[in-house]
Amino acid sequence: MLVPGLGIKIYLALGDTDMRKSINGLSIIVENCFDLDPFSGSLFVFCNRNRKTMKILYWDRNGFCLWHKRLEKERFKWPEKAGETMTIEQRELMWLLEGLEINQRGAHRRLGYSTLY
Repeated sequence: MLVPGLGIKIYLALGDTDMRKSINGLSIIVENCFDLDPFSGSLFVFCNRNRKTMKILYWDRNGFCLWHKRLEKERFKWPEKAGETMTIEQRELMWLLEGLEINQRGAHRRLGYSTLY
């Protein structure tokens, strides 16, 4: 199981991606289409048209890693808006991998404070 570290950014490539692409093709999408740095250590998550295959590309110290999951019977609940990216949190990635939608109705919102009182 892929478990990203704390503070690692996770980017979803919204819409569908041609899953014939491997490390080189996906890293070119990250750099040229989304204007992001594929060497940043962030996770870049892609899904195919029929929502049965997901790939996660990331740089790990001295080389790229490509994590691939193919569902046999179900489909991923993937957001649309082709050609855009969306930043998500680790828990939302885990929800996607479990077959849930990113926006869970009962989930607690992230709060941000600048002072204690």
